[in-house]
Amino acid sequence: MDSDTLARIDRLEEQIAHQSHTIDELNEVVSRQADLIDGLTRKIAALTCQVEDLEDASIPQPAITKPPHY
Repeated sequence: MDSDTLARIDRLEEQIAHQSHTIDELNEVVSRQADLIDGLTRKIAALTCQVEDLEDASIPQPAITKPPHY
């Protein structure tokens, strides 16, 4: 092979190496974000249950009615 072809192959190999590294980094970021989203989803579900329990345990408010003189 001539030197031009070898240089092109070297550049392509470098690009592939950089792209593989970038893909690995992005995969790690996506994985961490997925873990964070899962944790936040669980916390929201727990807080929703707590709020519902507090609503059920609270004293019911009287119904708003019009005064008799209306």
